[in-house]
Amino acid sequence: MARSPLLGRRIHIAGSISKDPSFASLDDVAVAREMVSGLVRALMKLGATFVVPVDAEPKRDDGQPICFDWLVWQTIRDTISTRPASAPVPLAVAVQHHKNEDQIPEEFHALWDEMRDSPVVRMESAARWNMNSKRMEVQARYGDILIALGGNEGVRFLADLYHAAGKPVIPLNLPITSENEGSRRLYSFGEASGNSRKLFQIANGGDSHDWINRIRFPARQSVQDRVTVLVGLLESLERPRAFAVRLLAPDHNEFAAVQGFFDTVVQPVIEGDLGYRLTVIDGRQAYDHARIDDEIFAKLHRASVVVADITGSRPNCFLELGYALGRSIPTIVTARDGSDTPFDIKTLAGHHWKTDGTAEDRRKAFREHWEAVRNRPPLVTVEELIA
Repeated sequence: MARSPLLGRRIHIAGSISKDPSFASLDDVAVAREMVSGLVRALMKLGATFVVPVDAEPKRDDGQPICFDWLVWQTIRDTISTRPASAPVPLAVAVQHHKNEDQIPEEFHALWDEMRDSPVVRMESAARWNMNSKRMEVQARYGDILIALGGNEGVRFLADLYHAAGKPVIPLNLPITSENEGSRRLYSFGEASGNSRKLFQIANGGDSHDWINRIRFPARQSVQDRVTVLVGLLESLERPRAFAVRLLAPDHNEFAAVQGFFDTVVQPVIEGDLGYRLTVIDGRQAYDHARIDDEIFAKLHRASVVVADITGSRPNCFLELGYALGRSIPTIVTARDGSDTPFDIKTLAGHHWKTDGTAEDRRKAFREHWEAVRNRPPLVTVEELIA
């Protein structure tokens, strides 16, 4: 079976049901929970990974859980044997805060102890901050795709965080909250054809608005059919963007070597091995913005990874590299071996590539460098005023 584009992608399912049963009937709540469970089961089989908060389990007066987090954890544990052997770790990023252990419901103690001690679960903390916004910032940092259902202002805030980072937001229109709240308001926003692409983009020029209509999910549609459609949408999404900063002047004496490096090494590794879509702004592609400088910095701003090759010492490359480093975007700095680079660039760990050697050896060296620098800390660590 061909590898799913969701292999290793971190899915974040977020939202809640209304405390008011007039906005979320027992039947609608049951359908929403069945859909979440079915979606997680399907994604596990495709090798997706997850971002899941660890928190309390608040309930309505009728005993229905308001959130879906523990349902997601339970389903992950129950289906872990269905996961492909090639799926990467961590399977799940668990986002917690300093009160978590005291707030975990007793019925989930055994589940959490098992997952917490598992080598496939990575713990990330928003410690000391008892603020939902701070926890959401951590969740959005690690998530690749947000699936929102129900909720209120928190879901919209989380959607803004994902959008600001250039990550897809999939809003579901399930009747579990008021039409003017949370994911239902986001869905209504996306129904305007000009807004659909702001929520998510489809690979190969696909139509986001068409998919918005397909995930309307009328009441007569079975849960299994809904899950199938939703997985189809997730697999059709544009891949995360890797932005290329590089020499683009064909008359420059280094252009052919740089072009060969990107064709032979960078693109096969970035797209073929790591699953990103390499974006080069050279004036030959369709624009989303009126000006080329807007196009460059908008897409650079929302890139997941930057490959900055400074061969040729072009001023625009240094400007874009500085922007990427200032944004703390994971950045690979490269240059042809022997290039003369400024002092403050030399002190960064960079990859110095050569034009000789086999293509596979050159790709291997590039992959090894990526593994070494992918978690490089920001240039400036911002310390809190009061620790």
